[in-house]
Amino acid sequence: MWTLSGFIDEISPDFTEQCGLASDLGLKYTEIRSAWNVNILDLSQDQLAGMKDILKAHDLEVSSIGSPIGKISIDEEFEPHLERMRHAAEVAHFFAAPYIRIFSFFMPAGTDPVQRRDDVIGRMRALARIAEDADVVLLHENEKGIYGDVPSRCLDIVRSVASPHLRLAWDPANFVQVGVRPYTDGYDILRPHLEYVQIKDALSADGTVVTAGKGDGQVVETIRALRQDGFDGFFSLEPHLGTATATGGFSGQEPFRRAWQDFTDLLRNEGIEYA
Repeated sequence: MWTLSGFIDEISPDFTEQCGLASDLGLKYTEIRSAWNVNILDLSQDQLAGMKDILKAHDLEVSSIGSPIGKISIDEEFEPHLERMRHAAEVAHFFAAPYIRIFSFFMPAGTDPVQRRDDVIGRMRALARIAEDADVVLLHENEKGIYGDVPSRCLDIVRSVASPHLRLAWDPANFVQVGVRPYTDGYDILRPHLEYVQIKDALSADGTVVTAGKGDGQVVETIRALRQDGFDGFFSLEPHLGTATATGGFSGQEPFRRAWQDFTDLLRNEGIEYA
């Protein structure tokens, strides 16, 4: 039984509307990134408490905090970011979320990522130490333009940090957008470290984001392999069918519903049960 979740801020800026559609679709979990157009790490304690009440009213739990940690330039000052990471851990505990999504720092234009490897690994180790102390698990997402945007460098990060509190989130669309064939080029080497799957797809011709199975992200091949391997984690819808920015994306209610429909149709066609 696979568990579905989703970046529900892609539905609406309003958190009650986000939870309403998630509940209507039968989701039991959400991945929270923003509410009322404010990032999850910038909301007040009163706002967070209100969100918890809204989640409870819709019988929803939180699979992961969709944080922006690590989504800054490697050249930006790091100490304030460590404080932000500590706050992210507090927010995860507040919502009883086992995971926090993070990134591995944008590379300056024209820079060979290998030249900044030691800086990145040092920062990722520092983030992992906070996660260890807080007993949460960090999920590194393969965002385009960061150090870990291709499979070999994603592997380098998790192997070098070597912490059970740093695992990988698999984003097939982001891989496609940097010229990677996700299943062909990345599955075998990354599968031992794979903890969480983000559901969006993309066309290799121009990077356009599409729903699962409609692009070149090898989503069908990947879910078949995951089923064969006995994967039992979260699949989080992140459609990006409207707008996409450096801090997130937006789809709207009907596109989000279509993304859910296309992915669940794919699961049913493969005979995979989900909740």
